[in-house]
Amino acid sequence: MTFRFDDAVVTGVLGHMNADHTGDNLLIARAFGPEAAYTAATMTGFDGEGGEWTAERAEGGAESIRVPWPGGAITERPQVRRQLVALYDEACARLGVEPRPHD
Repeated sequence: MTFRFDDAVVTGVLGHMNADHTGDNLLIARAFGPEAAYTAATMTGFDGEGGEWTAERAEGGAESIRVPWPGGAITERPQVRRQLVALYDEACARLGVEPRPHD
C-alpha cells in the first residue's frame, strides 16, 4: 500500500516547490516526461512512491507526469526533500545541466 503524507506536509512541500523551485520543476518535467519542450511545470502532488507534476506543452495543453522516487519508497517528511534533490540532480544529469550546490 502506498504511503500517504498528511495534508499539512503535502501543502507545505507543494507551496515551497511551486514558489521557490519553479525552474527545478521544469527540469524534472523535461527530464522525466515524454517531451523535452515543456514551457512550465507545477508540482501537483506526491506520496511515498513518487512525485507528480503538470507540465505545459509548448504547443498548448498540459500533461501529467509521475516520477518514482529514485531511492525507492519513503514514509517520512525529511525523505521527501532528499528524494526531490535526487530527482533534480538526475534531471540535470539527463539534460546536461550543471546542478547548483545543495545546502
